[in-house]
Amino acid sequence: MFPNFLPTTVSQLTEPTSIALVQNIEQIAIATPLSTQPITTTYVHQGTGGTPLLLIHGFDSSVLEFRRLLPLLAVHHETWAVDLLGFGFTDRLAGVPPDKIAIKTHLYHFWKTLINQPVILVGASMGGASAIDFTLTYPELVSKLILIDSAGLAGTSPLGKFIFPPLDYWATEFLRNPRIRNSICRATYKNKELASVDAQLCAALHLEISSWSQALIAFTKSGGYNAFGFKKLSEIVQQTLILWGDSDKILGTGDAKRFERAIPQSKLIWIQDCGHVPHLEKPQITAQHILDFHHTL
Repeated sequence: MFPNFLPTTVSQLTEPTSIALVQNIEQIAIATPLSTQPITTTYVHQGTGGTPLLLIHGFDSSVLEFRRLLPLLAVHHETWAVDLLGFGFTDRLAGVPPDKIAIKTHLYHFWKTLINQPVILVGASMGGASAIDFTLTYPELVSKLILIDSAGLAGTSPLGKFIFPPLDYWATEFLRNPRIRNSICRATYKNKELASVDAQLCAALHLEISSWSQALIAFTKSGGYNAFGFKKLSEIVQQTLILWGDSDKILGTGDAKRFERAIPQSKLIWIQDCGHVPHLEKPQITAQHILDFHHTL
């Protein structure tokens, strides 16, 4: 019923969208210059037609973050979601630390292997910073850019000050604690009822994958995604849609207008009565804005 590379606790999922997405998760070995060994990469692919959408998840997350959004988009267009190097259920190879250069390189070779045409890149939270970095490096591969409550204007992860021995292990064990993850899960939503047991399980399944803590430590020690300056953001030539929950308690709301000012061809839309994850809290509204933007010339 479920892919055998996922933890057995996946059987505890109860939400239909969670179960459906898990049943469609696939893996492929992606050859990259990062290692002589291919990187077994986890992804979801649904839908056909139009410019493909490629969804990029946030920090310490996985493709399951898009369980409510991806099916709504795939009804109309080809849609992909991928676990970034060092995150989700994608393999964490020894000797390949997941810094932003390695993440971008792996993402490029995933794109080259399976998509190989310009995409509309959709990044949520840290995934927004990853999407910006990819767009600036490979502008010819990105036809449009969509940022959902995006990181990229703030500095590195607040975990950074704890990531040194022996506190590095402590910091990741702190994040592993079910009560802490429950608290973080609740903080991402305005409607706390959406922080269900199923939502918490979706946010924690990848913690059972080998080397989760080591990869998280390595990414944070690398500096993660440092802030993009206004000058760098002004180099984005693509039409850019900025979607932002008006009650975001994780990143706040100030960066939404800063992104709009910094990116030349950008448009900001507030998702009303919503926290940090519009794609989970208001998936229908979020999907409609993305589809409308997809269809604009």
